[in-house]
Order: sequence, then structure tokens, then C-alpha cells
Amino acid sequence: MEGSAEEFMKYRSPLVSRYASKEMAYNFSDKKKFTTWRKLWILLAKAEKALGLPITDAQIQEMESHAGDIDFAMAAEEERKLRHDVMAHVHTFAHCCPAAAPIIHLGATSCYVGDNTDLILLRDGFDILLPKLARVIDRLANFAEKYADLPTLGFTHYQPAQLTTVGKRACLWLQDLAMDMRNLQRARDDLRFRGVKGTTGTQASFLQLFQGDHDKVEELDRMVTEMAGFKKAYLVTGQTYSRKVDVDCLSSLASLGATVHKICTDIRLLANLKEIEEPFEKEQIGSSAMPYKRNPMRAERCCSLARHLVALMADPLQTASVQWLERTLDDSANRRISLPESFLTADIILSTLQNITEGLVVYPKVIERHIRHELPFMATENIIMAMVKAGGNRQDCHEKIRVLSQEAAAVVKQEGGDNDLLARVQRDPYFTPILGQLDALLEPKTFIGRAPQQVARFLSEEIRPLLEPYKSKMDVKIELEL
Repeated sequence: MEGSAEEFMKYRSPLVSRYASKEMAYNFSDKKKFTTWRKLWILLAKAEKALGLPITDAQIQEMESHAGDIDFAMAAEEERKLRHDVMAHVHTFAHCCPAAAPIIHLGATSCYVGDNTDLILLRDGFDILLPKLARVIDRLANFAEKYADLPTLGFTHYQPAQLTTVGKRACLWLQDLAMDMRNLQRARDDLRFRGVKGTTGTQASFLQLFQGDHDKVEELDRMVTEMAGFKKAYLVTGQTYSRKVDVDCLSSLASLGATVHKICTDIRLLANLKEIEEPFEKEQIGSSAMPYKRNPMRAERCCSLARHLVALMADPLQTASVQWLERTLDDSANRRISLPESFLTADIILSTLQNITEGLVVYPKVIERHIRHELPFMATENIIMAMVKAGGNRQDCHEKIRVLSQEAAAVVKQEGGDNDLLARVQRDPYFTPILGQLDALLEPKTFIGRAPQQVARFLSEEIRPLLEPYKSKMDVKIELEL
């Protein structure tokens, strides 16, 4: 473990210390947050200078030379005195930029740096997540294609049902992930910049700075928005951008959490049946007491964190609903937790799920054995149709099959034996006309309908085009440290 002994004497969020990727952990770090504040102050000064305010090149150059030079100890001390985080960093920045000190934060309110930085972090967070989600979809699409025609028992109510294929089941997972991909992309693309709006969103301070020139105030807003990398700014805000924006962003992540929980629960259920397993390292230990166990710990981790991701959705909903008039500060402490934790959690889940989907193990012989146990019951309709074609009476045949099925079911449920319906049919003289057809009637691939064709069309028309923008980012593999 890295770090000093003192570091282990206080709580550390496992989202960062144990799980999250370096890029997502940095995205919500103090370093990125406060350097972004400084960059925003520089952008504001540049735009104000371009529009005629008395700001010099030397002042801007001084600010730029110290953009990443943050004295965090000084900032913390200033905040202890001032009880205001933004002004603490204004003073800290001014300390290393004495010539620029008079124009730092000129005309702005705290939310100029606070809210605009949050929007940048949300945008950049989505930019980290989207390629990871694309890789999960890609790996799962390859899996679906490989097993598109491998018959397997379908389950409804977690009871054996009509056959499907391993690949078709994976497409059900893929369909939900594709919806999440579109939701995340839309939430990211819908983000706008808060821009320069002033204390209550009226831009009054900037109108005063520019002596009533409305055009210059609008141009200032446009310039800063463009320099910050956004195409649009919100035309109206209170002191903050609407907290409904946070609802929109986190709802897409919570929905992703629901998808991942469902996928990983399915994998856990299939692992219990020994049909599919997640990757298992050579020296990995499944249980401290039971050395033979191969627990689906990655899928379990995803389910555990997915519940947290879904639960975090309550925070922005509550926050948006209780913002009074132009703004109240009871959003701040909550958002410091809920926004980063949602992205960190989604990041961890996607990294883990990519690792799972890159190494899913399928056991066709186990799947085949399970099919053999259930298929005779499912084939009864085919047997009846074959008998009718051979000259039999549908009702008589139905009754014969019903009696034999009940007897076979009793063997399975009451005696713990195998399903012997097929043997009973073979021994009954009534079915002599179709005995030569039984193998063909019980061929599993005749029970999977159009599953392989559905897989091929779905991957071709919906999944591969969705992944096209991320082709250059597909080669990254995930090695989990824990």
C-alpha cells in the first residue's frame, strides 16, 4: 500500500483508495478542480480585456504562469479565516499574482468558477465513461456473435422455459447497455456552460463593468463559453445552473447501474448452474473455508456498487426540489458527495464489467446436460404433431403424453432421478410409428427459433454502428488490481 502511516489513521473512500481508475479519480481531485478555477479566471480576464476593460497582457501572463502553482496549505488557512472557499482561492491566487490581483474574479460570483467547473467535470467524466461503456458493449457483442447459435435453456420466473441461445441472451444485456450508451451521450451533449451570469443570473455586475453595453455583456458570455470548450451556455440561470441538470446526468448513470446489476445477477445465477463463469485467476481464492469454491466476486462487486449508484439518484432529485428561488446553499455539501461518487462508481463498475466480459467462460457440456433434462417435456408438442401426421388422434396422443410426463416428473421431483420421459415414450407401443423421428424431434437447435438470425441482425444494425465513433479506443484491456 502507498502513503504515509498517518494516511491510514483516517477514513478514505474505497471508491478512490480501492477501486477507481486514475483518470476518474483525478477528474474529481482538488488539483483539477482548483486549476480549473484558475483557468476560468484567466478566460474571464482575457475576454474582459478583449472587450475593452483595462487589463494588461502582463497580468494575464502572470496568471497563466501560476495556473497550476497552487499552495493548498495557504488556501486551507485562508478558508479557515474567511469561511468561503472561493474567496480563499482568490486570495491564494492573488498572493502569487500580485500584479493581477486587482482583476482576478472581476465582476464574477462564486458560481462562475464553482458551477462552470462542475459542468466541465461532468462533461469530462462522461468522456471517460463513454469509451469504457463502448468497450464493454464491444466485448459482449463479440461474445454474443461467438455463441449466437449455442442452444441453452431459457428461464422465466427462474423456471426452465423454451430454449434460447447463449448469444441471444447476451443481446438482451446488450440492448440495455446500448440504451445506456445513448442516454450517457445525450446527457453529455445536452450539457451547456453556465457562463458569466452574475450573482442572481441577471448579469448586472457585467452590465455595470461595460457601462450599460448589452452587446458586450452578451459577447463576454459567448467568448468565455467558447474558450471553455462549450458550444452553448444556458440563456437563463439563477445564481446556479438549474439543479435539474444534475438530475439528468445522474439519472443516466443510475439507469446504467440498474442495467449492470441485472447483467451481473444473471451471470451469478448462471455461475450457480455452472453454465457460465466470470474469469478466475490461477491463484485466486474463492473461500477461506471452502477451497473448491469459485465465487463470482467480480459480478458481486458490480451488483454491490450498482446498488450504490442507483441509490445516489435520490440526492439530485431532493436537491433540485428544495432549491429556493434563485438559489440556496443546501445544495453544496450534498453535491460535493453525490456528483463525484456517481461518476467514480460508474467508472469502477464499467472497468470491472469489461474485465468480466473479456474473460467469460462458457461450459457447453453443462448447458447440454441441462437441456437434456428438460427438453423431453418441451418436445411433447412436437411429438404430438408427429403422431398426428402419422395417422394418430391428437386428443388420444395428448392424454398419453400427459400421463407419461406426470410419471417422469414424479421420478425427477420425488425420487431425484433423471427425466426419463423419452425412455417411457420409446417403451410405449402407441408411439411405434414415430420412434425413428425422436432424435430429430429432440434436436436442440430446432427449438431456438430465429435466435441466431436475431443476433446477427441486432449486432449489425444496432450495436456495430453505435461503436463506430470509439473504434480507436477499443484496444484498452482492464487488469483489476483487486
